[in-house]
Amino acid sequence: MNPVDTGRRKFLGATAAAAGVALAPGVLLYEIAAARPPGLEASRSVRWGMLVDTTRCASGCTACVDACNREHGLPAPTRPTDAQWIRKVELKDLRSGAVHSAPVMCQHCAEPPCVDVCPTGASFKRADGIVLVDRHTCIGCRYCMMACPYKARSFVHEPTAGQKTDTPRGKGCVESCNLCVHRVDKGGTPACVESCAAAGHQAIVFGDLNDPSSEISRRVQAVATTQLRADLRTDNGVRYAGL
Repeated sequence: MNPVDTGRRKFLGATAAAAGVALAPGVLLYEIAAARPPGLEASRSVRWGMLVDTTRCASGCTACVDACNREHGLPAPTRPTDAQWIRKVELKDLRSGAVHSAPVMCQHCAEPPCVDVCPTGASFKRADGIVLVDRHTCIGCRYCMMACPYKARSFVHEPTAGQKTDTPRGKGCVESCNLCVHRVDKGGTPACVESCAAAGHQAIVFGDLNDPSSEISRRVQAVATTQLRADLRTDNGVRYAGL
């Protein structure tokens, strides 16, 4: 169990009201928020992303959702307010009436609105395009939840149990799909991608969008794809085919 460190959050909340205020000579709040541990730098030459083929995604299948919950220690949601990093939705074409099933998660935008509104820098985008939340600097203001056009973020209302070493969670924090960054940094793929393939659907492809020889880049070039709410120009790292 991990109760909220209220003293820390009150301090961060107060300083966030004047973002950029000096905490010590020459040290600013936004500089601390942007600091990253040495040796964990991501490369700008890579743009991690996913391609979801809705023609292969089976209605009623929850393999990706179940795998995500297992990987990150999330209990199966029973209430609308429960944390959920990936959800299955039914998408209907109003002109043709065609219905497609598809997973929706953090879209890992190149221009993420959640990062723009975060007062402490807890929401940030890595150089390789993965959008993350640092729970140690998250004050639970939920501005990012309001800014996200995809309803991809959740707020942890209750104390958490069953913690996973690679995915720390905590009451009073906002969280969302992290693209299984702990797997990616070790050369692996997200849990949802593996589970979809194991279920026989292979509806999700993961890879480097900047590498023209990668499978995801070849698929994006070969078939018509779209970004959810492309009109917002957030340039999502998650693409959809068959919509």
